[in-house]
Amino acid sequence: MEREEFYAEARTDRAGPLDGIRVLDATRVWSGPQATCVLADLGADVIRVELPSGRDGDLPPRIPGTTSSWFRETVNRNKRSVGLDLRSPDGQEAFLGLVRTADVVVENYRPGTLDRWGVGYRACREVRADIVFVSITGWGQYGPGADRPGYDPVVQAAGGWMSLNGEPGGAAMRAPTFLADELAGLHGAIGALAALRHRSETGEGQHVDVSMLDSLLFGSCGLPTLAAAGEQPRRQGNETDFVVPANVFPCQDGPVYLAVAMNRQWRALAALAGRPELATAPGYDTASARLANRDAVNAVVADWCRRHTAAEVAELAAAAGVTASPVRSLAQVVADPHVLAREMVQPTVLRDGSTAPLVGPAVKFSRTPTRVRTPAPVVGEHSEEVLGETVPVGEMGEGFR
Repeated sequence: MEREEFYAEARTDRAGPLDGIRVLDATRVWSGPQATCVLADLGADVIRVELPSGRDGDLPPRIPGTTSSWFRETVNRNKRSVGLDLRSPDGQEAFLGLVRTADVVVENYRPGTLDRWGVGYRACREVRADIVFVSITGWGQYGPGADRPGYDPVVQAAGGWMSLNGEPGGAAMRAPTFLADELAGLHGAIGALAALRHRSETGEGQHVDVSMLDSLLFGSCGLPTLAAAGEQPRRQGNETDFVVPANVFPCQDGPVYLAVAMNRQWRALAALAGRPELATAPGYDTASARLANRDAVNAVVADWCRRHTAAEVAELAAAAGVTASPVRSLAQVVADPHVLAREMVQPTVLRDGSTAPLVGPAVKFSRTPTRVRTPAPVVGEHSEEVLGETVPVGEMGEGFR
């Protein structure tokens, strides 16, 4: 299918499938902004509420050729910004005024913080009974450890994920991305959408509780089930318990990852490797036999890979129906014609007039396309525009700018 065919019936009058939904974004750092970024990319009117003098997410490094932080630009694109100090009476009053116009509130402060400021779920529910209020925290709204602070690597360590990452016998290793934050952000967006669906059927809003720990456990491929049943998963590096070969293999110019999940794929790989007799030989012919003969099977594949470049291995494997890919750098990935065709790198003009290649939305919609519409706003850039809808500009107090 060509891109033009997929988008043949696309509408141009809507920002995305969530056009018309308003979200108040009272979040910081990554998990909360990631949740609201997903909703903003989907077309919601996301209003970011941040301290007038704050620079949340303005972390190094700067995107080369710009004055902007990669951090802030990544998760705050497609949003508007209002400068409000939620600790002040003026800021609290203005925030609750915005709640009256909103469908969803997303926050990721420690449990009880917004309640102490008078803008928590109960206060928001008083001004809009059907509000969907999403709270994202490290450990959840209840439970023995709910009051603890939580950062992504700490949650990775507490959730067991770090103990499984890395080479056998090596040190525990965190993920190179904010994995717990990312998963909690996605579940926060999913939770908001599910609660909106419930509201459309019943008229009822609700409090949505998203824990980074819960999200990480849910996203651990069922391994916590094995551990709870007495089977502790072990660290395996690049290999698995159920597929052989599945590993990184050195080639003439760099590594390739290759995996064989089906017997027919093994037969094809054996022929490619110049060892067709191994297609049906004992110790090689079935998945269980290859599992028991892991070292010998890996040696056959390693010997074949050493005779080729990584690109040759990937091309030959693909032609034979075997899955393989060179282990690429991100610089190589973002230059890939397929990635560019999927619009996963979108040149975006930033507030300083420079242009940056921002990561595009993951999900494609044939009728309501999504894209990076606007860069991250300057703090308070839309205060008068947004607050003017609920508070006359001349009556704005010291709680906002």
